[in-house]
Amino acid sequence: MKTLDEYLDAQPQNDEFGKEWQDSQPEMDVSRVMVDARISQNLSQKELAKRTGIDQADISKLENGTRNPSLKLLKRLADGMGMTLKLEFVPKKSIQ
Repeated sequence: MKTLDEYLDAQPQNDEFGKEWQDSQPEMDVSRVMVDARISQNLSQKELAKRTGIDQADISKLENGTRNPSLKLLKRLADGMGMTLKLEFVPKKSIQ
């Protein structure tokens, strides 16, 4: 069974939807990484809120992509989970 990302990557990306999808990938990746990190720590949003001093409702908004986090906020979240924030730039896939 394919994941949604695998399915969409296999579709032609020259239409408006494909461009919007690609443009929103970084925000979706941040949300996905945040949720995965929290779950890997067996933390609820409420527990993470208590550790970080960030409102649980704000954590929910960050995780569902309706709010974009600052680097400072991401660092607070990482610290609250006993993790280090790491950002990286990776080369784009070349089209042949």
